[in-house]
Amino acid sequence: MTAVAPELLAALAGVSFVAAVRVSMTGGVAARLGAPRSAAGERIVRPGIVIRFLGRLGKTRVASRLSGHSRSMALERSGWRIDAGSFTGMRMVGAAAGLVVGIASPWPGLMLSPLWCLAGAHMPVFLAGRAASRRLASIDAEVPQLLDLLAAASSAGLSAPLALRRASEAVTGPLAGEIDFVLRAVDLGGRWRDELRAAADRLDLPDVRRAVAAMTRTETLGASLADSTGELAATVRQARRAAVTERARAAPVKMLFPLVFLVLPAFLLLTVVPVLLTTLQSIR
Repeated sequence: MTAVAPELLAALAGVSFVAAVRVSMTGGVAARLGAPRSAAGERIVRPGIVIRFLGRLGKTRVASRLSGHSRSMALERSGWRIDAGSFTGMRMVGAAAGLVVGIASPWPGLMLSPLWCLAGAHMPVFLAGRAASRRLASIDAEVPQLLDLLAAASSAGLSAPLALRRASEAVTGPLAGEIDFVLRAVDLGGRWRDELRAAADRLDLPDVRRAVAAMTRTETLGASLADSTGELAATVRQARRAAVTERARAAPVKMLFPLVFLVLPAFLLLTVVPVLLTTLQSIR
């Protein structure tokens, strides 16, 4: 019991730290308590104490070695309300927590302190990657609906920028946040084609790239946005239906290994072996 206590305390401390960071990132408590609003009516969520501490920690010289382009892309795609410096500070705290766990462990665990430290440093990256995967999957699932909305808005006589603005009001989830980010950048003076391309590069989803290419191409050439987006929506749905069908066909092949090596031996142990044992005992 005494050997498990340091790991248990470190795990509880890590869970408490992650919970504090998540509350500081989302600002959910501040929103429920009535956070102040800006002139545009948006809630102003100030960074919490934990985020400010992580931001200062991430600006140190040692923390600069933990930053990287791939990690920053995972952070951008995850949707976390935290900057790169605070994320680097989170990695440093994770590395320190792993080092403490290794030192507090018995002698075999002490030799694994570098591995604990490395695991703690990569834990925020792993969590950000999982959050980014879930967020990208949610965005990818809403692309056909966005294309249908763009086609309907274009059929009503709206241009591509206005159609995108009207479609953003009906789309929900992370895709709505990405579109709002693009529209705010356009309102601040950015070109909507460049902002759309930047969003497509940031998300790196094939269907989003095709949708952005269709919008920019129709606006440049003067073609019908309704026809191009409608055809693209049908193509995307057909491709996804074919992918689901392919996965369904591959399911029996994937089930063959557990069926032969796990289910069948267990069935033989439960049915054939008792009969054999009973027969041998009756013969004796």
